[in-house]
Amino acid sequence: MSVTTAWTERYAGALMNTFGPPKLVLVRGEGAHVWDADGREYVDLLGGIAVNALGHAHPRLVAAVTAQLQTLGHISNFFASEPQIELAERLLSLLGTDGHVFFTNSGAEANEAAFKLTRRTGRTKVVVTEGGFHGRTMGALALTSKLAYREPFEPLPGDVVFVPYGDVAALEAAVDDATAAVLVEPVQGEAGVVVPPADYLPAAQRIAHDHGALLWLDEIQTGVGRTGTWFAHQNPALVDGTVVPDVVTLAKGLAGGIPIGACIATGGAGKLFDPGNHGTTFGGNPVAAAAALAVLDVVGDGLLEHTAAVGARLRAGLAADDRVTEVRGEGLLIGLDLVEPKSAEVVAAAQDAGYIVNAPTPERIRLAPPLVLTESDADAFVAAWPALLDAAGVGEDH
Repeated sequence: MSVTTAWTERYAGALMNTFGPPKLVLVRGEGAHVWDADGREYVDLLGGIAVNALGHAHPRLVAAVTAQLQTLGHISNFFASEPQIELAERLLSLLGTDGHVFFTNSGAEANEAAFKLTRRTGRTKVVVTEGGFHGRTMGALALTSKLAYREPFEPLPGDVVFVPYGDVAALEAAVDDATAAVLVEPVQGEAGVVVPPADYLPAAQRIAHDHGALLWLDEIQTGVGRTGTWFAHQNPALVDGTVVPDVVTLAKGLAGGIPIGACIATGGAGKLFDPGNHGTTFGGNPVAAAAALAVLDVVGDGLLEHTAAVGARLRAGLAADDRVTEVRGEGLLIGLDLVEPKSAEVVAAAQDAGYIVNAPTPERIRLAPPLVLTESDADAFVAAWPALLDAAGVGEDH
């Protein structure tokens, strides 16, 4: 019996079966590479689902967490800490606006906070998009359209209206003077990296504000440099115009793997919560905040440009195979469609060849590697790509 098999059996005996059997049992990582319990090496092109912005064991992240733990670890939110305050100020500066921040432990919790914030407008209706994913807690799940996620837990919090993603006319028809907020992902991640028309976010902003509603952007997967800019709504390759959201939710890459989320409300929206309206035990703790500050420092030190360049290199190389019908995304958030629904087979073939990729739908592959992915690793994957498709049997019937 292999070491991995032994650990997998122990996993099945001790953990709830919410994820099914693990694909691998990983024991260590360095940069964009990880090793499993049997000592096999992989290039991590998923990055913890867009979480490990600096890859694995980045020295500046390790140093920041270690130094903070030597002073303060947890203090509760009866008290403030310097890293918490500095991180809130830094995020507002990157957004280029005034406002206020509520820190959480995850993306779902950030969206829960934002959902509650919208109720403080005195309205209850929220217009969201089909194909969007905002989390699995009850409130966040109410905002997520996938029936397989929703139906086992209904009834969910109501007054949520779903409209097709990227459809301006549908938004105009759905948003009215009873609408509290319009919730949109700048790029839909879990749907397979779906990019809307470049005028969509500016139109969503106009429609929301025409009716006195908040524009809420879920940048949990797209923020913190993932698309080559700090936020996807700031990326001119994705958005034609200027967008200033009222609410932005962040998590995933913000602290490079240390749990943290943020609900950022700009302008007057930042003052909607009163004391006691919301709370958290661990959110914004000094260790997570110090980790996030370290990530922002490293990303700001040339990684935005690197992310844009390596992402363009990957997209061009993967699109060259005619068994790929479309490649989407910016930076290191990449989705591609296959000529037939064999994405699970491609994931398996990639793993056999030492690459970790993701299949969000039967026809789609998603890549969200660490922002520190090297050009040589990107080139090696592109070179291996045709053989991976061959091994997965993609194109045999075409």
